[in-house]
Amino acid sequence: MNKVLVLGFSKSGISAAKFLRRKGADVYITEFRKENPDDREKIDEIKALGINVEFGGHSYEFIKDSEFAVTSPGIPPKSEIMQKLKTYKINVISEIELAYLNTEKPFIAITGTNGKTTTTALTAHILSKKYKAVPCGNYGKPPCDLLYDDIDYFVCECSSFQLEYSPTFTPKISIFTNLTPDHIDWHGGIENYFEAKAKIFKGTQTPEYSVLNAKDSKLMEFSKKCGGTVFMFDGEIGDNCSYIKNNAIYFKRDGKEEVIITLEDCPLIGNHNYQNVMCSIIAAKLEGVTTEKIRSAIMSFKVPEHRLERFAQKGKTVFYNDSKATNPEASLVAINSFNDCNVSLIAGGRDKNTDLTEFCHAIKKHIKTVILIGEAADRFDENLKKSGFNNIIREKTMQDAIDKSIELNPDVVLLSPACASFDMFSGYEERGKVFKEYVLSKIKQKRTK
Repeated sequence: MNKVLVLGFSKSGISAAKFLRRKGADVYITEFRKENPDDREKIDEIKALGINVEFGGHSYEFIKDSEFAVTSPGIPPKSEIMQKLKTYKINVISEIELAYLNTEKPFIAITGTNGKTTTTALTAHILSKKYKAVPCGNYGKPPCDLLYDDIDYFVCECSSFQLEYSPTFTPKISIFTNLTPDHIDWHGGIENYFEAKAKIFKGTQTPEYSVLNAKDSKLMEFSKKCGGTVFMFDGEIGDNCSYIKNNAIYFKRDGKEEVIITLEDCPLIGNHNYQNVMCSIIAAKLEGVTTEKIRSAIMSFKVPEHRLERFAQKGKTVFYNDSKATNPEASLVAINSFNDCNVSLIAGGRDKNTDLTEFCHAIKKHIKTVILIGEAADRFDENLKKSGFNNIIREKTMQDAIDKSIELNPDVVLLSPACASFDMFSGYEERGKVFKEYVLSKIKQKRTK
């Protein structure tokens, strides 16, 4: 292996660079942004391995004579560096593709707009009752970090960005959770976004098993065209499926059905989470995990942080952190999880300018009070009022919003912003962390009085 270019000083980029260097490649990491003090320790570590690093642009010296390039997620196909590489006829692949090309261990790939992380974490958790299965990709470790580990399965969350540059990646099981508009600017349209995800279900990348959402009309139609043995979830359709009946989740294979777990025993709430559970059940059953082990694993599962995460209670009020809901469609699934109770919703942030019709309709049905923060507050306020919902409070900071929500004494305080976080925070993780820490400080403060 000769010279290889890595685009982006990111977690996956660094993982790819370390693996390639270990394989004997001459590795160059190029990063468009400028270096900051937080990078110094990692830069020193990388350089000590003999890996070259540049910040502040993509120089010809780094690009020239590269055998191929490995890109970090999020660099658009229309970006200047991608156009340059196209001109120089340098092939670009994802870090997931690189890992796939360098292992014979099977991948279980989870893609879709929402629900990927919970499904990835739960699938790995259940499989771990029988195998060495590790969550990786967009959640957990980059798969290149695992290539020298003793594992049985890569349980890989795959974003559309990563799949765009994964031309041969062929999972054993491909799961498509759902499809709603997201990252449209990056892909240049909803159909391109769909095709980036759909590629691991058909053609030369056809998996052994395809798992698709029966409640998603686009995926229901696609199920007739995709390859492998098809399993549908959230609908009793055909002989291979998982569905809810009699307040329990069932699994059916070759026409034979069995009860896996009752909804009462399931620690995840809301239909979207039941869908995640059904995906994981299908994957686990296909790999031979017993029903008893699947049930006990689901019951012991802890929801990933920032995803409809119940983390605190103050008196009768229960607090949920759903900071990962960075678009209205993601917030919808959280909002629809609550029925017949007094819910105060904290929403807002950097607006993605997506349609708010369904979001507003769900709020009218399930939410008592909406507390708005961030840059999107004006548009959200206007759309809510147009829909006939007027119980809206405006606050300047997350802390003010929390104080107000506690003052209202609802049954539930739900942070589900329906927006990106970059107007006030470095990312959804920081937003969720600030929310949780301030709520817990208020609870502790109350106890010490």
